[in-house]
Amino acid sequence: MLRLLSRVYPSVQTQINLKLAQSLCSACPDFAVKPIMEPKLYQPPAEVRGMTSLDKEAFAQTITVPALRVPTGVLNKVVKSLKKSTIQRPGVPRVVQDQEESSDVRLVLLDPHRVSSPKSFSEAEAEALRSFGVAEELQDYELSLTYDNLKTEEVLQAVLPQGQDVTSGFSRVGHIAHMNLRDHQLPYRNLIGQVIMDKNPGVTCVVNKTNIIDSTYRNFKMEVLAGEENMVAKVKENGVTYEFDFSRVYWNSRLSTEHQRVVQLVKRGDTVFDVFAGVGPFAVPAARSGANVLANDLNPESYRWLQHNCKLNKVESKVRTFNLDGRAFIQGPMKQELPTLLKGKASVHVVMNLPALALEFLDAFRGLLHQEPPCDDNLPTVHCYGFSKDDNPDKDVVERASRSLGFPLENRCSVHFVRNVAPNKDMMCVSFTLPKEVLFSSEHEQTEPSEEPAPKRQKCEETTDST
Repeated sequence: MLRLLSRVYPSVQTQINLKLAQSLCSACPDFAVKPIMEPKLYQPPAEVRGMTSLDKEAFAQTITVPALRVPTGVLNKVVKSLKKSTIQRPGVPRVVQDQEESSDVRLVLLDPHRVSSPKSFSEAEAEALRSFGVAEELQDYELSLTYDNLKTEEVLQAVLPQGQDVTSGFSRVGHIAHMNLRDHQLPYRNLIGQVIMDKNPGVTCVVNKTNIIDSTYRNFKMEVLAGEENMVAKVKENGVTYEFDFSRVYWNSRLSTEHQRVVQLVKRGDTVFDVFAGVGPFAVPAARSGANVLANDLNPESYRWLQHNCKLNKVESKVRTFNLDGRAFIQGPMKQELPTLLKGKASVHVVMNLPALALEFLDAFRGLLHQEPPCDDNLPTVHCYGFSKDDNPDKDVVERASRSLGFPLENRCSVHFVRNVAPNKDMMCVSFTLPKEVLFSSEHEQTEPSEEPAPKRQKCEETTDST
């Protein structure tokens, strides 16, 4: 009985064995039976464990899979009927030449997880085989698997020490795969980079970021793990093309939905002030939608690529660009433009997408203007981003924004969850109409323009989402 329970069966038989094991457990409380796991199609050779320099030949292996002999006249119909049972491997054909090299017959390779005997076919599959005149007789086929037939996770699981996390995820930025490897993976970083490049068509460069942000511009150093060292990426997001040097500016592909959400709030003829514009993921599409945009970024490289992307998308006449500290931009160009804009009917939006610091810049609006408009209908709408580790992130960002403004925003704003950037850390967007009590306040002295504070030595995930 124990031998029966320890054998590896396909999924249907496994369920029978599990039920049998459960009945044994109920009859004998002291008899512990572990769940029977389905076999993996590929079992890596032991010698690849611990490999740090990729040897593709070492992964080669021959396995036995079931096959069905099918006349060529009904081959396509049979393959379609058995699509859930045929083998599914990268680069492995489902149909191969018959071992007897008959021109009238082909072999359809089946997944041994699903099919181990004719009884493994579902009723619908069995009925289809009978209707096509195909005998439900299986034969063994020796299938050669190589490195090219393996998935990324299979290669890395085979190489990395057992019991350690296998991270195969990355952010795709044009031709660049951007990884954030953990310490235990660093000895294998070049192999990991090569595997990522091999298994993802179009990726010609794999980089790993360092953990510490070390500049006022909040860009981070990165190490090339595999491929070319060309860091100038070309990305298309929501129908807009961007080009930039990924090693010197911020870009986060995971924010495409958020970029689109805010831009859709902007109407033709509106004005957008983008305080921390980066390379233009808010500014350029807003201009394309017919808005007038004033876009600013402190980083000279971001400023240069922002101008480039405006020209690339033919909106340079709709966007005025600035290379200023965010506070200086608010108290300079924005202050000059607002009085006229507040007298008009078109909406005014202020986007402040620098989650690590943006909430601290809201005090720049205190007493920004001196003469109140005749009505409150056209006060600017602010969209300000922030990170929160609080158990109640909505309340946290509202309270912090209120403190910075010197005015309570409770019940006067909306909070949008953008994404979870790390365990217990969320990126949020608080949107509100800028209160006239703040904008025209005479009780607060306007803070002098100053450079954006150089960030503390923060971990990368705290600011990599800031574009």
